[in-house]
Amino acid sequence: MSDSSPVPSAVPVLEVWCELQCPDCRRALEDLRALRARYGDRLELRLRHFPLEKHKHAFAAAQAAEEAFEQGRGWDYVEAVLERVEDLDRAGEPFLVETAGELGLDADEFDTALIDGRHILIVDADQAEGKAIGVTGTPTYVIGGERLDGGKSQEGLRERVEEIADRLLAEGA
Repeated sequence: MSDSSPVPSAVPVLEVWCELQCPDCRRALEDLRALRARYGDRLELRLRHFPLEKHKHAFAAAQAAEEAFEQGRGWDYVEAVLERVEDLDRAGEPFLVETAGELGLDADEFDTALIDGRHILIVDADQAEGKAIGVTGTPTYVIGGERLDGGKSQEGLRERVEEIADRLLAEGA
């Protein structure tokens, strides 16, 4: 006997190629917060790492973000670090560990994660995939197979993401 209940539709995914030492990504925070508020769990925001060589703490910040997701507070951590890009520029890894502690995360575990490199493969894989699909700067968004580059301007990006998300949600309904 087959089950004829409707199969739940997949939630659209918005991949956010981001670098936590990037001023443009900090400017994108408002859009990311608005998208999370508007869609809640109807749109999955997935952080993808694209650390740029010009920012010396970006690779460590990406690893720290992965540790924050592992500890259950990923987006809170990402926002906290992006809001204080200048502090990251100045203080580097100690700032990343300190921020974890401020959010009530296990700062000692962050310190250990940065030393043992347990999240390096995730960051490397994201960076390789980003290069493969043509990401050249951050933030870059990918939704519904469409890449939207936000490194030069955030103008109109949130509206475009919403158009695509609304279409994908309507198609999946």
